Amino acid sequence: MEPLAQPAPTLPLRPQDEVECRRCAVHCDKVVHPAACIAKACPFLYAYEAWGHRYIGCMQKVYGVEIDLDLLQEAEARGGFGAVRALRNPLPMCHAEVESTYLSRTNDLGCVNPEFFELPDGNANFRIFARVTPNA
Repeated sequence: MEPLAQPAPTLPLRPQDEVECRRCAVHCDKVVHPAACIAKACPFLYAYEAWGHRYIGCMQKVYGVEIDLDLLQEAEARGGFGAVRALRNPLPMCHAEVESTYLSRTNDLGCVNPEFFELPDGNANFRIFARVTPNA
C-alpha cells in the first residue's frame, strides 16, 4: 500500500490575519497586553465583580481570559503583567506584538511567512522596496 501523499504547505491569502504561524520550526504567536486596554480606555474592555474580586476581559474576544484586576495592577507595579495569547486578530487599538519561540531553529533564509508579522494599526499597509527614477 502506498503512503498517502501530504499536501504541500501553502501560505494563506492574508497571512497577517492569522494569530499563529507554524509553517517552520520557529513557532510564532500574536499576543496582546491587557494592561494597555486599561491605559487606553478601550471601549471593548468589560469588567464584572464576583467572589469579592473584579475581573476584566475583552468583548471582542481578542484574548479569551478574564483577569483579576487587582492582580494585574500589582503585577504592573512590579514591572509589568505581560502579554496574553491572541485568539483572534488584534484590533487596531490593541497593543499587540508577535512572540517567537525556538529562535535557535531559524534557518539562513529567514522567515517563510514574513507578512505574519504585520500588525493592524488602522492604516493601509504597504511596503516600498525600490524607487524607479526616469532617465532625465
